[in-house]
Amino acid sequence: MDQPIIKHPITKEPYIPGSSLKGKMRSLLEIAYVVERPASKPFILEKGAPCGCAEATCPACVIFGTSSDKKGPELGQTRVIFRDAVLSETFKKRFDNGELPMEEKYENTIHRVKGVADHPRPLERVPAGVEFDFTISFKEFEGDDPTLIGFIYKGMKMMELDAIGGSTSRGSGQIKFEKLRLDGEELGEHFLDTISL
Repeated sequence: MDQPIIKHPITKEPYIPGSSLKGKMRSLLEIAYVVERPASKPFILEKGAPCGCAEATCPACVIFGTSSDKKGPELGQTRVIFRDAVLSETFKKRFDNGELPMEEKYENTIHRVKGVADHPRPLERVPAGVEFDFTISFKEFEGDDPTLIGFIYKGMKMMELDAIGGSTSRGSGQIKFEKLRLDGEELGEHFLDTISL
């Protein structure tokens, strides 16, 4: 298998690392909101690295943190924690009962002259429709802009419009956030549809 999915080392259940979700959200937010700065404070992408300007006006640095060697105002610690996304109770039972096999998908290149498949290779992916439970913890410090959490909602919406993981241009990694709650209260079935980018 060229590209196996990430599985729990003991239970063998598939899961989505919180670091993957955090990294994708941060990169999308940086592309959408950090790169488009006023000309007086241009942001230059250096070798594909994440933003590290450490400016108090930068939502990426304020929310996700920055390297300790970066100079700038005291931003404090990162304000967001992404937990690993694990199988929902329903799909965990199906997995335990052997009713949730992972999908093996074969890919290949097309020989441009002969028009035939060339170099077939397998990859593994979670079947479409599988549900995961997922938690984000967001810290709000004294003096924080109360609209900061809005960037998390925007990041979630952009992740739905984009995808996570590898092979996204070939159909893998599409996600949808459902049954959203904030401090235990439901946000509404179509909450993310109301968020403007």
